[in-house]
Amino acid sequence: MRLGEDEERIVALVSEFVDERVRPRVREFEEDDIYPAEFIDEMKTLGFFGLLTPAEYGGIDVSTACFARVTEELARGWMSLAGAIGGHSVITYLIKTFGTPWQREHYLPRMADGTLRATMALTEPGGGSDLQAMRTRAVPEDGGWSVTGSKTWISNAAHSGLIGLLCVTDSEAEPAHHGMSVLLAEPGDGLTVSKKLPKLGYRGIEACELIFEGRRVPAEGVLGGRPNEGWAQMMRGLEVGRVQVAARALGVGQAALDAACAYAQERESFGKPIWKHQSVGNLLADMATKMRAARLLTLDAAERLDAGERADMEAGMAKLFASETAMQVALDAIRVHGGYGYSKEFDVERYFRDAPLMIVGEGTNEIQRNVIAAQLIARNRI
Repeated sequence: MRLGEDEERIVALVSEFVDERVRPRVREFEEDDIYPAEFIDEMKTLGFFGLLTPAEYGGIDVSTACFARVTEELARGWMSLAGAIGGHSVITYLIKTFGTPWQREHYLPRMADGTLRATMALTEPGGGSDLQAMRTRAVPEDGGWSVTGSKTWISNAAHSGLIGLLCVTDSEAEPAHHGMSVLLAEPGDGLTVSKKLPKLGYRGIEACELIFEGRRVPAEGVLGGRPNEGWAQMMRGLEVGRVQVAARALGVGQAALDAACAYAQERESFGKPIWKHQSVGNLLADMATKMRAARLLTLDAAERLDAGERADMEAGMAKLFASETAMQVALDAIRVHGGYGYSKEFDVERYFRDAPLMIVGEGTNEIQRNVIAAQLIARNRI
């Protein structure tokens, strides 16, 4: 799809930021797992943290399709920077969609300029993708809620001042998800953030464990003001999150494809550029075709969200196909580079390390297949 002129200018701004600022310096941060504070500060200044915030609260309020394009451009430069706005943008979407007037006024202006950064906390150490088995609980206390439990693999945990926490607020509810709420929790007594968990890729941006030991959340911290509605709220937010993860995969895949195309023209063997050898040319053709299909799936899901339609199946398809495609394209880019693809002197080895995150993150691809199958049957009942 084509964006409007204003949104195309935003994408162009991001592309320029990536090419001029990020790509020349990414190795300075990535290799030693250094937090890219200066890049994050520039992203705040450029408005990247306010992409989904309504203009009345100081944001830009772009379409989901534009948000996906911005995410792809950031990931093309360094996937970690796209991750830095991932959970933040989902919480922004949840607050603007379901938040009370007080919650919108209190949080969104600071989230728009990056003064307040947010993350979402769903995954638990023993549960993984099985959110129905959630053990983190909040019980009423002094007019608010007292939270006990733990969450893991929480991106941006150490740098976020707001946590969109999915937890159990009614342990007697049947089915279990009818008793879950999204609490807007802030750091403080009763919350411990672990040290960074070591990772294969997605470096620079931390992922930590959050341990809640009686952390108090005031009554106004319940998203939307009413408890036990959090499951439906978060599932809607995850549609945006899965489009964002699909777009991250597109960025990684596109960077790998670009690198492979360039190398295949520069490298010669048997007296001609290697792309002219059928085995390499066919590889490039398949890479480009899969990337185009993944991009169209992602933009289709984004369009449905922008139209106000349910998009859990479409977002799941986009996330599934784009992430698997990014992994394959990254591997094929290494094949095109031959032995050099295994060297840290070439960026394709980084793409190969970053790509698996999109397969296992935001709901594993096995879970995506379950979602797709269930929705397929629900929409085509005999």
